[in-house]
Amino acid sequence: MMNNQNSGHQQHGFMKTAIVGVVAGLIGGGASYVALDQINNANMNNNAETSISSNSAKTSRNSAKTSGTMTPAYNDVKGAVVSVINMKRQSSSSNSIFDIFGDDDNDNKGKGKLQTYSEGSGVIYRRSGNKGYIVTNNHVVSGSDKVQVMLSNGKTVNARIVGTDATTDLAVLSIDSGYVTQTAEFGDSKSLQAGQTVIAVGSPLGSEYASTVTQGIVSAPARSITTSSANQQTVIQTDAAINPGNSGGALVNSAGQVIGINSMKLSQSSDGTSVEGMGFAIPSNEVVTIVNQLVKKGKIVRPQLGVKVIALQGIPSSNRKQLNIKSNLKNGIYIASVSKHSAASAAGIKTGDVIIKVDNKSVSDVASLHSILYNHKVGDTINLTINRNGKEINLRVKLQSD
Repeated sequence: MMNNQNSGHQQHGFMKTAIVGVVAGLIGGGASYVALDQINNANMNNNAETSISSNSAKTSRNSAKTSGTMTPAYNDVKGAVVSVINMKRQSSSSNSIFDIFGDDDNDNKGKGKLQTYSEGSGVIYRRSGNKGYIVTNNHVVSGSDKVQVMLSNGKTVNARIVGTDATTDLAVLSIDSGYVTQTAEFGDSKSLQAGQTVIAVGSPLGSEYASTVTQGIVSAPARSITTSSANQQTVIQTDAAINPGNSGGALVNSAGQVIGINSMKLSQSSDGTSVEGMGFAIPSNEVVTIVNQLVKKGKIVRPQLGVKVIALQGIPSSNRKQLNIKSNLKNGIYIASVSKHSAASAAGIKTGDVIIKVDNKSVSDVASLHSILYNHKVGDTINLTINRNGKEINLRVKLQSD
């Protein structure tokens, strides 16, 4: 997300970035060689003059129609990617004649003027009835008094917030379906492999640079990270350039399918070292699960185990011995802590256990665990297969609400 106006230590006002481009043209000359036996000696001088006069630069009529390998994929989504504008009402300190006389009928009294607070991106993924549905990041629309969407054709329309979820940083907006000219298709994020080519499409630095596309690869298909809210989340790591304003935009595979919603980037390490090429996207499989619930209920009511976890894939080998993780365990979810009076505690789950199956389905990352849990309701009982000190144990857990 791109913030144009913030409080505290950040500057107030709407910031525009001006870029002055200098375009340089390079004109080169070439020579064409013709076999001597093809030249009529009687017309040699005339031909020489023609050759000289036609030696100016020109565009060939036979130029090949080339495109990047990801151009078709971009064309499949470009009309579905939008700019999302977060508008906030600024408090008004000016005194008007209505303030003097205490006129309560003044609609603008005490409300202030709506101004652009921040900008991000979004993806139109569905048209149903008279509504078009857009997925974006929760932090893009958080705290807004009004939300607008700028379509790929440059038209700006009002949008309504259907539902938000801070835990996964996802939100769903709706617009009039008459404005929808293209919808994006979700791909299977579980099929991703490291090194696979992807593109990020969005509005870096705001709507001024809408429909910007950057290319990279999947650096890690399932990276476990700790978010600012101390939640463990499994994300797609990519080196495609993701900048402020790209939040909520599409990460797209070569088939033109959205396989992630761009959410964040890492600009420096914990020790302050600057880093490049480390962007993260929410996997499409989790996005689909969340947006469907948001459209249906407007919020996420989550069944909870009551544990803090991390995928084994995210634990360095140097730390596995320290945590007493058996070397033969390659995939699973490590239990870092168990909350008191939680569903997990009541079922006998302990810190150090490794969840390897839920309802007989293997789990290798936090997103997989979430996906299975979110298909259940509060009060449902699930079967967990855990590894404890090298032995497999089956436990039944009655899910509680969050």
